[in-house]
Amino acid sequence: MFEAVEELVAEHADLEKKLADPSVHADQGHARKLNKRYAELTPIVATYRSWKQNGDDMETARELAADDPDFAAEVKDLEKQREELTEKLRLLLVPRDPSDDKDVILEIKAGAGGDESALFAGDLLRMYLRYAERVGWKTEIIDATESELGGYKDVQVAVKARGQIEPGQGVWARLKYEGGVHRVQRVPATESQGRIHTSAAGVLVTPEAEEVDVEINPNDLRIDVYRSSGPGGQSVNTTDSAVRITHIPTGVVASCQNEKSQLQNKEQAMRILRSRLLAMAQEEAEREAADARRSQVRTVDRSEKIRTYNFPENRISDHRVGFKAYNLDQVLDGDLDAVIQACVDADSAAKLAAA
Repeated sequence: MFEAVEELVAEHADLEKKLADPSVHADQGHARKLNKRYAELTPIVATYRSWKQNGDDMETARELAADDPDFAAEVKDLEKQREELTEKLRLLLVPRDPSDDKDVILEIKAGAGGDESALFAGDLLRMYLRYAERVGWKTEIIDATESELGGYKDVQVAVKARGQIEPGQGVWARLKYEGGVHRVQRVPATESQGRIHTSAAGVLVTPEAEEVDVEINPNDLRIDVYRSSGPGGQSVNTTDSAVRITHIPTGVVASCQNEKSQLQNKEQAMRILRSRLLAMAQEEAEREAADARRSQVRTVDRSEKIRTYNFPENRISDHRVGFKAYNLDQVLDGDLDAVIQACVDADSAAKLAAA
């Protein structure tokens, strides 16, 4: 069992030697790549070494127990440790999403439900901003279209990690499960009869692409400029500073009107466009993959209604994994860890089953 891990141990040792060479750090990009791979392999190697040491200790304890029954209890303890280490190592060997350590662009769009949906989109925005604050991520609102009642028709936020990222704790690794249709059930502020309404908002999460991730031919772009507008459609700018970029081969469109200058809006729109094109390329690769791989990524299928927020019962339900809790008020205040972890665990279980 785990014979293939020996190759990873050798790779880890080789990386350690390379990182100890000062000349390697002259190329910061290359050094970061080596450090990233080293950090990925370190917990696997450490656990594997513990697993092998446990096997040696267990063999010794069994030999001693044959002559002295007092060692029988130690054998049982070591066997239990063996099971725990085996399961931990299996989980560490689950194929990782190569985008897990990437930052993301998160977009929230009001859906069915009119003004109530826009208000709910605002609640979701606050939830994600508070969650990012809790885990120490940096957020930046790239573009936003507010509704007349104070919610959002559409808002795009860049979410970035700070400092060294632990394996499995990157922004995409945690937030990729948020993509989909979020449904809310509550009595709207505008409802005079006290009736519960159901409305929805869509969340789109894409890993933020760097220029090296997606190659865009400038000749494939159509760039339109126009005047930005606010609630009610009134002009809030006297110059054509808003920018809409269309990627002609794919039809993907990105726009931004939040910044004061046309150049800034163009830069922000390009960030969004790159991320959407990267997500499209990844989804195309997934569609062409084997059935086992497709089943592994089903938990992030954006076409499904993934979650319900029920205010009268203070209940949150994730329909993909059967998660249910009655602390909706805390979740909307950013306490999302338990909800996200349920999705992570289900995804890991599916990948283990496929493997």
